[in-house]
Amino acid sequence: MEATAVTLSLARRADHVPDRTAVVDISEARLYAPATTINEDRVSYGELSAIATRTAERLAALGIGSGDTVCLVTRNRVAVLGLFFACRRLGATFAPISHLLTPASVERPFDVVAPEIVVAEAAQRDLVRSIPFDRSVTLEELSETDRAGLAVDDRRPGESPLLALHGRSGRPVAGYESETLERNCRTGIATWGLAANDVVPLTTPLSAPDGLVRVALSVLYVGGTLLLDRAFDPGDAARAIAAEGATLLPGRATALRDIAAEPGFDAAADSLERAVCEAPVDGDVIEAYRDRDVPVARVSGRLECPTALSEGFADAARASDVDDSPVGRPVPDCRARLVDDEGTVLEGAAVGRLQLSGPVVADGYVNAAGTDDERWAEPTPPPNAEDDVGDCGRFVDGWFDTGDRARRDDAGGYHLR
Repeated sequence: MEATAVTLSLARRADHVPDRTAVVDISEARLYAPATTINEDRVSYGELSAIATRTAERLAALGIGSGDTVCLVTRNRVAVLGLFFACRRLGATFAPISHLLTPASVERPFDVVAPEIVVAEAAQRDLVRSIPFDRSVTLEELSETDRAGLAVDDRRPGESPLLALHGRSGRPVAGYESETLERNCRTGIATWGLAANDVVPLTTPLSAPDGLVRVALSVLYVGGTLLLDRAFDPGDAARAIAAEGATLLPGRATALRDIAAEPGFDAAADSLERAVCEAPVDGDVIEAYRDRDVPVARVSGRLECPTALSEGFADAARASDVDDSPVGRPVPDCRARLVDDEGTVLEGAAVGRLQLSGPVVADGYVNAAGTDDERWAEPTPPPNAEDDVGDCGRFVDGWFDTGDRARRDDAGGYHLR
């Protein structure tokens, strides 16, 4: 597509290709519908932009503006994307909260982001009751809110990051500026050849970095089509892949394994050109796709860097070593290095602690320091023993120290340890 359309701006995409399908909602029409029962609901780029505009106007009518934070508790829905782009137009921060958190852990991100309003799916009412916050609306109530009579800009400058994502246990919370998100989208284009004719199923939550940033925003950025299921079901996914002619399948090992076990997998694999799987991943999962001529590129990312390392598809097709968790090389706009226990940078083939840097890395951790200016400023909280191991790291001297150990081989490829 033309370079003028390659931008995070949804309005520009809608102006350029208003009738192109942005999202196919393949969610079941009825709760507890049988597996492989999907109800297609197509949303064009023009319609998605209109949803974002209406949502921004309704948020503005509720007093939300630049520098404010909007939290959302829901499963995967088109409304998630509408709220993200609405926040972008208002200069507000969008902070999706995982519906997989427990009543005990859901308080953790709220203690940090201190939102002005919480928007929630009605089905999450029990989880919302555990949130230490009293200003909330359901998605249905928001859709019925009067719209403010004001012009909504496509991108208002915000006082805070555009996106705040929390770790698996609720903390830490990483902040992403709009420009950082754009760099991550370009990474998807360069690394996996994302294009406007790609059709891509989403198998991970939109509250997670690999779901929202790595997949959803990158697909919309390039003008592709996203297949959206409210709750992942491998049967629905396999059927939708075949029916919609999906070309790229990104996901975690469990999702790819479950799809490959479906009776409709052969039909799905016929349309797939490539797959991307979060490492580590067992060899049997990779072989199931390779046997059907679908190369699987292993990839590694984190809350603080949605995509850091990835194999190329040519390398993935040739690779036979599936026991040492190879994850390829640093993606464009990401630098990687290894350091020893004293922090000395290791050269050549080595084993050490993995550090990342570059414009695709988060702009820092969000801190509840009391004011809008302070709470985003200092991105160096120490690892917390209560956090998941994969959520622990720190920003130091322009690098993000993941705390993870990795091996770099003689060819410059990285392997998880």
